Amino acid sequence: MSSLSQGQLDMIGIAGRVTSVLSILGSATIVGAFMGSRHLRTPINRIIFYNAFYNLFDSVATMISVNGPYAGDYSSLCQFQGFALQMFPIADVLWTFAMALDTYLVVFHRFDTHSLLKLEKYYLSLITLLTFIPALIFLFIRTPARGPLYGSETIWCSISPEWMIIRIVLYYAPVWLVIGIVLVLYALIGIEISRLRDEFKLTEDDHVQLTSNVSSHHTPFENPNGSVTTTVEATKAGSTQTSESGVTSETSVEHSFATRPFSSRQFPPNYTLPTQRRMSFKQYILMPSLFFLALLTTWVAPTINRVSAFIHPGYESFPLLLAVSALGSLRGFWNGVIFVTMGMKGWRRRAKERRMKYKARFAET
Repeated sequence: MSSLSQGQLDMIGIAGRVTSVLSILGSATIVGAFMGSRHLRTPINRIIFYNAFYNLFDSVATMISVNGPYAGDYSSLCQFQGFALQMFPIADVLWTFAMALDTYLVVFHRFDTHSLLKLEKYYLSLITLLTFIPALIFLFIRTPARGPLYGSETIWCSISPEWMIIRIVLYYAPVWLVIGIVLVLYALIGIEISRLRDEFKLTEDDHVQLTSNVSSHHTPFENPNGSVTTTVEATKAGSTQTSESGVTSETSVEHSFATRPFSSRQFPPNYTLPTQRRMSFKQYILMPSLFFLALLTTWVAPTINRVSAFIHPGYESFPLLLAVSALGSLRGFWNGVIFVTMGMKGWRRRAKERRMKYKARFAET
């Protein structure tokens, strides 16, 4: 039985439902914008698009809010809410890891769009299986002494306090492990981008274009020591020029990285990878910053609440539970903010490039 008053429980329920609506709107914005604009269909945005559907189910579960515990631990509503809140929040963290991994592969291993798209089926399969199987198994775990594994957590149904160790080991520990890995990946990416900026003497508004070309003309079996030469083309902001032929060109500086062994899994012989889209340093910095904010605001309060409950069983803090209900329901909202922010920056960059192209053509006439 909760020590909170009915009025406090009602406030928690309202806060959770309001933020759940924001998350549903954020997820719907992602789906609509992605399907409506081909310019937004980059590998990173595709991952956000897939995750939007997971966020929708998550938002449905948080929308149930305190009605889950009100229905009783053995009710279908409580069990469904517990299943959803076990599966989909963890899936959100794993999709965030997939985005970080994609960015890492582009920066350090020069993966092109085609290579990243090949990874999507593995992301979908692994993330779904890793989250669905445990959540499903937990539905059937119950004992006469402890009751069902999914039970009342005051603000919603999830893993019951009677099963606290499972909650920590199979929920919060994996989540924070993945968050830690994401932080490390983005730190490595930031260090590499800073190195490129210092090497090319670029500003935050300059762009980096990653291209990879196969330098060996032999098959992997004929020449196992063949290599792939990777080139980074850094474009100075505002350095667009017009050549005598009337074709717009950009002043650039090129740098060839050390070659690495050729692999038939990565590239077929005599194959040239498509050029990656340019991304500014601000974009590289903005994405991890936004995701760090989203992860922290979503997971810090629930984790503090769980640690507090572990140390002081039975103690309930209304402000903390209110924060958990409100912030824990914002996953879809934060992803929507990130998607719209990055999409608008890309749209403004393309609009600026079009204006510069038109000015160059007008100057020729």
